[in-house]
Amino acid sequence: MSGSAPTIEVLRQHLIDPEICIRCNTCEETCPSHAITHDLRNYVVDADKCNFCNDCISPCPTGAIDSWRQVDKAKRYTLVEQLAWDSLPPQTEVDAGTPAEMPKEIARITSVATAGQGGVAFPPWSAAHPYVNIYSIQKPAIATVSGNFRLTAGDASSDIRHIVLDFGGTALPVLEGQTIGVQPPGLDPSGKPHHVRLYSVASPREGERPRYNNLSLTVKRVTEDHAGTPVVGVASNYLCDLKKGDQVKVVGPYGTTFLMPNHPGSSLLMVCTGTGSAPMRAMTERRRRRIALKEGGELMLFFGARLEGELPYFGPLMKLPNDFIDINFAFSRVPGQPKHYVQDRIRERSADVARLLADESCYVYICGLKGMEQGIDEAFRDACRENGKDWGAVLPNLRAQGRYHVETY
Repeated sequence: MSGSAPTIEVLRQHLIDPEICIRCNTCEETCPSHAITHDLRNYVVDADKCNFCNDCISPCPTGAIDSWRQVDKAKRYTLVEQLAWDSLPPQTEVDAGTPAEMPKEIARITSVATAGQGGVAFPPWSAAHPYVNIYSIQKPAIATVSGNFRLTAGDASSDIRHIVLDFGGTALPVLEGQTIGVQPPGLDPSGKPHHVRLYSVASPREGERPRYNNLSLTVKRVTEDHAGTPVVGVASNYLCDLKKGDQVKVVGPYGTTFLMPNHPGSSLLMVCTGTGSAPMRAMTERRRRRIALKEGGELMLFFGARLEGELPYFGPLMKLPNDFIDINFAFSRVPGQPKHYVQDRIRERSADVARLLADESCYVYICGLKGMEQGIDEAFRDACRENGKDWGAVLPNLRAQGRYHVETY
């Protein structure tokens, strides 16, 4: 008697990561099929209603909505299960046979979605344990502004601020690389509260001032979108206009992977533009405060801006000794000089970059506008090729080892 094993229908189930979701309701408002719902604990996706339109992906401020697991369709995660999660379940192996054995629609969704994944991010093995979702929109932490300082030159086209928030007796533990959310006051044009906006913390874990319960943010006043169209950024203008003594509603913190390593001898290869410097400033300041411990490890920074006067923290960076940090500036609008971008500087330092990428104690951090990703990827590819390495093989290893971290917007 012969027969064949039953075919398992594989579903790439759409889920929401409860560890980084800020419960802002953007996804539920956006979903045209009404597949997303929530309770006081979690936002969840109904697999019976989700049609993979992806309309909810881009509006999500944290990326929590862009989470997936391949599951046996008959054993997909129920709403009751999702509502009880504190974190996403691990991906388990699903034996679905060959794609030819799978129903066409299920196979198509699985193959297309899997092809678009950039790889799972893991934190460095020695990173400190991060705390997330301590404060919510319903119960935010209240911070008091203790400082608001302009970082860019007075005649610069961009107004970038260093804003210090004091939390008084409210505990808000944050690590370098984590973010917090700020909810601007007032209502949007539809009469609803403004969505929370996320900002990377620019100070190390001990605070902007050690032994004070505070932190700092790096905020650019938004006056136009990426296409140059005039627009007023609700949250950025609110923050940039804050005065000393003003109070701010803060939620979070968020972030479980974009964290710095703690073990001695670890090196950091950092690439940023504009306000993407915030987490790099936090990590660099953490190392600077511990310089007397002689923990070792290299710091290499590629930092891009239009002009010197538009580069946040330029003055303090110039005061750091060369044997502490290797800084490579890239200015793209200097009159009479060729345009230079961070990827150009990476190519100029290809030998050192390739060496660090091959060093298992080196961790890579990229933060800034999303448009920079492709150029940096190509520059890393060139640096590897010039030094006898294959970026196509190096990158997956970096990700698997928790050594490659990207935050772009």
